[in-house]
Amino acid sequence: MSRTVETRSEFVRVEIEASIATVRIDRPKMNPLSIEVQDALGEAAGIVASEDEVAAVVLYGGEKVFAAGADIKEMQRMSYTDMVQRAPLIQAAFSAVARIPKPTVAAIEGYALGAGNELALCCDFRVAASDARLGQPEILLGVIPGAGGTQRLARLVGVTRAKDLVFSGRMVDAAEAAEIGLVDEVCEPGAAYATARELVQRYVHGPAFALRAAKEAIDRGLDGDLETGLAIEAMQFAGVFATKDREIGMTSFVKEGPRKATFEGR
Repeated sequence: MSRTVETRSEFVRVEIEASIATVRIDRPKMNPLSIEVQDALGEAAGIVASEDEVAAVVLYGGEKVFAAGADIKEMQRMSYTDMVQRAPLIQAAFSAVARIPKPTVAAIEGYALGAGNELALCCDFRVAASDARLGQPEILLGVIPGAGGTQRLARLVGVTRAKDLVFSGRMVDAAEAAEIGLVDEVCEPGAAYATARELVQRYVHGPAFALRAAKEAIDRGLDGDLETGLAIEAMQFAGVFATKDREIGMTSFVKEGPRKATFEGR
């Protein structure tokens, strides 16, 4: 049984099937991430975060392109003061995606460029078709990435590689993206969505609150020093002892051994 949840934009919708939500971008031809689409992505993140039925999330732009960047025609008309007001809202929408408290994966066909690549960086994992192209070409427009590209990219692939991509604006193919750690799995063209669903399927019947705690500990821990990260981990570790799944998991392990538990997500 599947169902669709609409957002405020006709270009973004949430499709829920078998405990996996797909946040679908559908704005022909190249899925440009206009202000309307950016805001709808933030809204979609809130929907999938709050739906108990949803255990994992796939971000998908369709069979031809993930997202080829921001809407440049829209951005061209914006002044400095316009962007002073808008930039924090762009980042807030993308951060909402990054903070979805469930496993997330970007299914990339075609191009993931500029804001499209920055959106993919908000996910826990990235799957790319072998003919996909990724990059941060903002420098070629006389600007820099503004939706997390200078920060999330450097944290993912390292400072030197991030500077190469941001300074040059060059695109990388899926093979190079995998080599530098920008994507986690490469598949045949047209198979990114199925591969992404398969990747997160392993988490669907997992202990939901432990997965949530693990994601928060890793992501928040990376924002500070080691001692702060360890304190966050200790807090999250203690917290999951209040869950039913912790009781189920430990009881099952003692009685039956590992990987036999049937978690309830509470």
